[in-house]
Amino acid sequence: MYNINLISGDGIGREVMDAGEYLLDKIDLEFSFTYGHAGYHCFKKTGTTLPEETVKKAKKSDAILFGAITSTPGQPSPIINLRQKLDMYANLRPIKSYEGVNCLYDDIDILIVRENTEGLYSQVEYEEDDKVIAERRITKEASEKISKIAFEQCQKLNKNKVTCVHKSNVLKKTDGVFKDAFYKIGEQYPQIEKNDYYVDAAAMYLVTNPQRYDVIVSTNLFGDILSDEGAGLVGGLGLAPSGNIGDKYGLFEPVHGSAPDITGKNIANPASMILSIAMMLNYLDEEEYAKKINDATEAVLKEGKIVTPDLGGQATTMEMTKEITRKILEGDN
Repeated sequence: MYNINLISGDGIGREVMDAGEYLLDKIDLEFSFTYGHAGYHCFKKTGTTLPEETVKKAKKSDAILFGAITSTPGQPSPIINLRQKLDMYANLRPIKSYEGVNCLYDDIDILIVRENTEGLYSQVEYEEDDKVIAERRITKEASEKISKIAFEQCQKLNKNKVTCVHKSNVLKKTDGVFKDAFYKIGEQYPQIEKNDYYVDAAAMYLVTNPQRYDVIVSTNLFGDILSDEGAGLVGGLGLAPSGNIGDKYGLFEPVHGSAPDITGKNIANPASMILSIAMMLNYLDEEEYAKKINDATEAVLKEGKIVTPDLGGQATTMEMTKEITRKILEGDN
């Protein structure tokens, strides 16, 4: 039995978490669930966006599912803090086009590997006279660790090339460290092609010629921006799953936010949560069930009949979830 810690968060995070829990209850694996709190509503009740009790429950679990949070003015990000507290230093964001989904390209299959614990997301900011300063912290150790993850994922996915994205022509010291670490680790993988781009060029190529990429590895902020850009090429954030991986812990979450404009309407696309669950099951070495979930989701998207409004349909969140679940259980995909 797997112990899964569920942290719904705010807005549609709660709705897609209900969908995810429904699916996990139906498939032929045993799960127990613990429940944690984080985010804006949590702050209103407890005075903190990430209670220590939530961190303790997360550490005791086999994996964590996270919904979405609404930012709390003046307060640190709970998901960034949780990543740092559990040293989940690698953020994996697949960018994949699906048949049946209206998108710019129909042949994209990229993995963006984002360093998850430092860079500008160190959240170290301070005022000095009339200036406000944000600290960008890049270390050789973290850069080598994330580069190794990128090359290992390239091998695992049977891909051919890893691209390092940086801005070392301007950020000569910090991104210089990152670029040097990438090529140092790359020496251990002579069979994998390696190249690098400045982030502005990389962003342009992602729009104009995304097929040039297999695996992209980058620093925290650049990786965050590029992964959302990539999601826009394949149908939006409703189809964008992610995994946060460290040496001890794994947290999986849809990339989308809390979407207060549609909260309570039960029309949130559950696909990114469901695809994140598939990533979680791969992390737990349940590859067969991960494949079933991916195949069933792809089949529902291809048919386009029982999908949410963002995909051109009229289904509710749970109706689409139940159709994907039905295909998993019946093998109808």
